[in-house]
Amino acid sequence: MRRKDREVTDFDSVVKIINECEIIRIGLSDGEFPYIVPMNFGYTVDGNRINFYVHGALEGRKMDLIKKNGKCSFEMDCCQNIRLIPERKQATIDYRSVMGTADVNILEDDEKKKGLDILMNRYTETRDFEYDSKVIPHTAVFRLDVIEISAKKNG
Repeated sequence: MRRKDREVTDFDSVVKIINECEIIRIGLSDGEFPYIVPMNFGYTVDGNRINFYVHGALEGRKMDLIKKNGKCSFEMDCCQNIRLIPERKQATIDYRSVMGTADVNILEDDEKKKGLDILMNRYTETRDFEYDSKVIPHTAVFRLDVIEISAKKNG
């Protein structure tokens, strides 16, 4: 990381940034250009281990690329506001971001339901919502096992 003064190294602070983010973007390998997908997410923390949970269709480009490679990059960010610094004739933006790499696992059976429950429990609106379990066989659920993670903030 070029700007060490903006690096967030405290694990609990990294988790706090993750909790404040609404969307995770996963980058999948697709030949010459990466395929980037914004997704809502849930996550778990076990010691210093973070796992993200996302869902999608059982078929399509995302599923094909995950089956082909099984690895991804990810990014999430929270932007607060633009700050003007008139005395220096500069502007900057306050932000917090998290990036990393992960192994992507396609979940089945009880693990799939657990992943959906983690996703649903993350959001206040769906925390106590009893969803139709008939959707489970028709939904792909992925667990991203984090390999590397870094975080950065300004402001």
